[in-house]
Amino acid sequence: MKTSLVIMAAGIGSRFGKGIKQLEPLGPSGELIMDYSIHDAMEAGFNKVVFIIRKEMEDYFREVIGDRISRFVEVEYAFQELDNLPAGFEKGERTKPWGTGQAVLACKGIVNEPFIVINADDYYGKEAFKKIYDFLHTERDKKTEFDFCMAGFKLKNTLSENGGVTRGLCETDENGLLSKVNETKNIEKVDGKPAINEDGNYRFISGETLCSMNMWGITPDFFDYLEKGFVEFLSSLDKDDVKTEYLLPIIVDDMLKKNEVTVTVLDTDDKWFGVTYQEDKDAVKAALADLVAKGVYPENIK
Repeated sequence: MKTSLVIMAAGIGSRFGKGIKQLEPLGPSGELIMDYSIHDAMEAGFNKVVFIIRKEMEDYFREVIGDRISRFVEVEYAFQELDNLPAGFEKGERTKPWGTGQAVLACKGIVNEPFIVINADDYYGKEAFKKIYDFLHTERDKKTEFDFCMAGFKLKNTLSENGGVTRGLCETDENGLLSKVNETKNIEKVDGKPAINEDGNYRFISGETLCSMNMWGITPDFFDYLEKGFVEFLSSLDKDDVKTEYLLPIIVDDMLKKNEVTVTVLDTDDKWFGVTYQEDKDAVKAALADLVAKGVYPENIK
């Protein structure tokens, strides 16, 4: 059965500084973080890779990773563009794309099978890929129109040492089903513990809290819903609003409120890491080198 790995790689990465953070060589043999995600996804059973990028990045992206991995897995591209909008809408003064909801929507017509969606610049570990693949291949008794899953990472395993992060903090019911996603900004590590920076006042929260790292298991019937929702989102914006984004956690949370979706939270103990800030690079390199030293990965997976 065809099952796709969809990698969101169109982000500008303003906090990272100069360069394209998704294409930074960080592994011991010059691997990108994406190389590890692709390796783990294929090991789990995924057999198609779709990169969501900006059209202007295509040639460089193919040179750095796309053409290389196309030797052993099917590869396709979807393009997230600022002006790729429904009829009747214009970008106005906006300078960056419209968020992860628009990114996934760009895959309509390219992805026609169950898929997992991830960020290009995040390392997730092996466990969640396997759990999501198994979920997508399990016959389920659908209780709502849509039946998805999500990898739930422990908050303490997702923080940066170099600044605040935004996380979708999750609430689940007694059956492990997602009931609410609270998009929370300015979560920092304070004395080794997660805390929300509320205008200089820190509110500590449990490190065991599950959070979304934009790692979702989704079925292709979602694209029509996203397309309709994007029109509604754009219609609701003030004409001078150039920052509000159409974001997957917020979309899913709204679906939960309307009882339109069931989301099974698949918890994982793996440690997430990524390159939110330039200063994160050395820590990521050290973490990947340690995984190689422990035998989790071979010296070279390119």
